Amino acid sequence: MPTEEAVTPVTAFLLVKTTPEWLGLTVQERVDAFTTQVVPAIEAKTTGVRSRFYDTEFYSARVTDVWVWEADDHQAYQLLIDALRETPFWDRYFEVVELLVGTENGYARTYGLDAVATIST
Repeated sequence: MPTEEAVTPVTAFLLVKTTPEWLGLTVQERVDAFTTQVVPAIEAKTTGVRSRFYDTEFYSARVTDVWVWEADDHQAYQLLIDALRETPFWDRYFEVVELLVGTENGYARTYGLDAVATIST
């Protein structure tokens, strides 16, 4: 087992569903809402977070989007969620359907192993 205390990055998969209010906005209004309401709230509360967004409404009626947030550690993740909850994106523009949080290759760190992954070329 590793003896050094390491910071563990956190990955959160937020499964969300758009609301009629969000769909009623124009594309430009949506971009503006994100850049003026979400980004400043996150920047004011935390550092060390990154995001990616995936559209899933083509394949699922229950979940329309998956937001993937990576945080440098658990504290940054908690501050991120606090920041998001203070914006209209949380339960006004989007319904949070599921929150799946994990650490990549946690088993490897726990048992002092190299991570097992696949690579296809």
